[in-house]
Amino acid sequence: MRIWLDGGLRDADTARVSVFDHGLTVGDGVFETVKAVDGRPFALTRHLDRLTRSARGLGLPDPAHDEVREACAAVLAANPMPLGRLRITYTGGHGPLGSDRGAHGPTLVVALGEVTRRPDTTAVITVPWTRNERGALTGLKTTSYAENVVALARAHRHGASEALFANTVGQLCEGTGSNVFVVLDGEIHTPPVASGCLPGITRALTVEWTGARETDLPLDVVRRADEVFLTSTLRDVQAVHRIDDRELPGTPGPVTAKAMRIFEERSGHDLDPQVLPTG
Repeated sequence: MRIWLDGGLRDADTARVSVFDHGLTVGDGVFETVKAVDGRPFALTRHLDRLTRSARGLGLPDPAHDEVREACAAVLAANPMPLGRLRITYTGGHGPLGSDRGAHGPTLVVALGEVTRRPDTTAVITVPWTRNERGALTGLKTTSYAENVVALARAHRHGASEALFANTVGQLCEGTGSNVFVVLDGEIHTPPVASGCLPGITRALTVEWTGARETDLPLDVVRRADEVFLTSTLRDVQAVHRIDDRELPGTPGPVTAKAMRIFEERSGHDLDPQVLPTG
């Protein structure tokens, strides 16, 4: 396996990041996960734009998009595989053992791991912890991910692949690594970004391509929704067949199945869908 580290390809077994890197010591970094199909990244422009927004939110210098694109292309070419998780990590770099940053500049790592296609349906749980919709990191994809690790481990103990959070006012927010959609009376709804959820790339495309509505929703909507589905880079659109102790049909419902078809067709047609103009 070959990865990109600070300017060039390295063997994964010998590549090293400093033990004083701020991404390791205090979680001072941002990242993106990009789906790669037969060596081609999906929605890379949108992912790079979000990487930049996240970096700015932490006060990091803007990542150089040309360099990141070069790194992605080099890693994909060096590690051919049918379906991959392309991980772009950008940290505060070498720094002191505290919250202050050093002057060495950021660290950039691009790595690739092989994955398999997700099943059409999955089980999820709700968790008692909340997302802070007013936090300093809200809406940023940072490497400070321990909260998600804890919640996902709880989900796995309950035979589920994802855990869903409410925000501090009891509204449905998001999963540990996914966005959530519900179907009510034939209409698709998803929490707005103001709920504190990450503005997912797959989420945005699903909203654009299906006409889903952004709606403030109570957490318990998942106990009465006609259908529930998740979106994420590696899930695409995935139906939910169990939420806590509530059983839903074992196959995707009609609205979810249509959303799955639309996403598969549109994403297959355009590997780098651009942001729609506003106004």
